[in-house]
Amino acid sequence: MSDAAPFRREAVPRREAAPDPPAPPAATTPPAGPRTDGAAGDGLLASLAPLLTEWLPRQRWFAGKGRPLTGFTLVAATELLRHRQGSTTPGLLHLLVRAQQPAAAGEPAHHPAPAEDCYQLLLGIQDVLPPHLAPALIGRPASGPLRGRTVYEGLADPRLAALLLERLRVPGRLGPLRFSREPGTTIPPGLAPRLLGAEQSNSSAVYGETYILKLFRRVGPGTNPDLELPRALATVGCSRVPAPAAWFEAEVPRAPGALEEPMTLGVLQPFLPGSADGWQLALGALATQAGFTASARALGQATAEVHLALAEALPTVVLRRPQLEHLAAAMLRRLDAAVTAVPALRPYRRALGAAYEELAALGRDGRTWRAQRVHGDLHLGQALRTAADGRWSLIDFEGEPARPLAERRRPQPVARDIAGMLRSFDYAAAVGHAAGTGWAEQARAAFCDGYAAVHHDPREDPRLLRAHETDKAVYEVLYEARHRPDWLSVPMSAIRRLAEADRTTGGAPV
Repeated sequence: MSDAAPFRREAVPRREAAPDPPAPPAATTPPAGPRTDGAAGDGLLASLAPLLTEWLPRQRWFAGKGRPLTGFTLVAATELLRHRQGSTTPGLLHLLVRAQQPAAAGEPAHHPAPAEDCYQLLLGIQDVLPPHLAPALIGRPASGPLRGRTVYEGLADPRLAALLLERLRVPGRLGPLRFSREPGTTIPPGLAPRLLGAEQSNSSAVYGETYILKLFRRVGPGTNPDLELPRALATVGCSRVPAPAAWFEAEVPRAPGALEEPMTLGVLQPFLPGSADGWQLALGALATQAGFTASARALGQATAEVHLALAEALPTVVLRRPQLEHLAAAMLRRLDAAVTAVPALRPYRRALGAAYEELAALGRDGRTWRAQRVHGDLHLGQALRTAADGRWSLIDFEGEPARPLAERRRPQPVARDIAGMLRSFDYAAAVGHAAGTGWAEQARAAFCDGYAAVHHDPREDPRLLRAHETDKAVYEVLYEARHRPDWLSVPMSAIRRLAEADRTTGGAPV
């Protein structure tokens, strides 16, 4: 996600153990109820479509805001728990649904088909919704197999969230869903769940003070980096990133007799009690006029350690002229798409594009850079500092969800992550009413100092860093225009600075 103000990851107050969830059917039995094809599936989706058309665009994680929904396709439907009418025990229905929409602004006019994003939905089902779950209401289907029953966001129901944890505790399959657990990991029962309600691009639930479950809402074939990278880091002993304890995926048919790559649906990781994210800490420091440079320097060191571990755990490549020209061209395409969608960018298009052209020119002159797997969406909200020892950890390796999964899994220069964190310091200064005071510049310099103490000094490659910071600021403009227009002035301030950067020095950002 690209949230400058992410959800809080503070310690969860201890609670009594959650009541035992309804007993799930054996994970080896096929799911009863709605199927992924046939009349039952068609009737289910047709009955839910009017409700989803109203409900989906209001969800923070819905990626197609600003474009009408024109239809739905059912990819898979699995009953995790059947609801029987007249019973007070809720049901839980897992859906994978493709939402059809017109192509987004900036896509080629000859695009042959409407855009279709696949979303993971967890639908709770009851006859009557208890008052405390009223905010989770989706609606009551007027037809189909759920006619007359109440459908709601299942993760908001502690009983259903507890059931999901039970599935992860005991590996196995249920229809197209496959639940896996890291070998040697024991997940205790009875952990009280709590849905994290702050705005985010996915959905997360905390279980006691032990685990946090992240559910990916917009999903596609292939292993999500938020599962792949932490598992790889664990193999080389990197303790800066919590290692996954369990996860679940979906295997769905692509054609008769063929399967797509499994879709990563959710990851269960250790929860870090007593920690605060870098965004909270930065705003706290600004509010009390306390120093933040020491924290920024330590965060730079932690980031460099993670980058070195990723380079050890996974293959690296060398970017030469063709790759650098391709990288610059992709940045330019994103800029042109953003200019089409956000007219405020138009006066700066030529100057911003020059940063990418300089990068391509360096490739033509024989310059090379090493690329590797990176975090992909690094900012202050993706870093946690534990109060007891002041140690930084990095989280949320999904990358920018708006970008295709194949692109997020591609090796990239570490400058991409560094630029993301530098931009985050600017966000903190703006929100903390410290823009223009030098706070952001000091934090950016301290972060680079800490990084240089472990890895290399990113300021030695100013043109590479400027191109990536420009690309990030352009992404932020498009994101804020679509999701938080009141925040648009923050990245636009960076756009103006980057457009005016001295090209002789490459517009070094610190």
